[in-house]
Amino acid sequence: MTDAAENIRYTQFEADISSLLERLSVDVDLGAKKGLSVLGERLTELYRHRLVKINHSVMELICSKDLLLKGYDVKLEYPLDSGLICDIYAVKGEGVLIVEVETGYTPPNHALDPYTYNRARISSKIARYSVFANKFGLATPNYNVLQIPAVFSRPPRYRIEEEVSEIKRLCDLYYSSPPISAKQIREANLQSITLIDIDDVKTREIDPESYQKLLLHIESII
Repeated sequence: MTDAAENIRYTQFEADISSLLERLSVDVDLGAKKGLSVLGERLTELYRHRLVKINHSVMELICSKDLLLKGYDVKLEYPLDSGLICDIYAVKGEGVLIVEVETGYTPPNHALDPYTYNRARISSKIARYSVFANKFGLATPNYNVLQIPAVFSRPPRYRIEEEVSEIKRLCDLYYSSPPISAKQIREANLQSITLIDIDDVKTREIDPESYQKLLLHIESII
């Protein structure tokens, strides 16, 4: 890509983020407005280095607004241990909340197994990331359906080894370096799913059990 084309893309990203921040900043206090501005600058700088994309960045910012208004100190694309980088890292008091944003994108090399791949992807995210926080959540646009295995809709104490082994086999199909351990699956926690209305820059949070009922209903009519 030529420098001119790259500059056009960067300018468009910057304009989109600026427009979104203007919409998100309506009727919020000065602290939240400043926090959103800092996050926007962070994403713009990452885009300059080709580390983020606009769709994902938009969703991160929409989710961040609600967290800032709830009193969280929010960071985006935050590095954790083991080389992991989480999408949203939010701290309030001594509590840590991590939210992973799923856009619904499936790589072309999984065009023939998108359902299985996405179940494994979601399982691996919950297993790998939730250990780093007191609370862990997933966020996705309201037009996407997250393929969350039922085992994660229940607390760890209610999981049986057969379920854990099933998810382990699923993850092993796609993740081997490093693999997802049975212990990670057994102890993983999922507290919330956030549905993102991008057009109206709004979010709605629901609990895993309610989301699982939605999945079962969808599966029953397909």
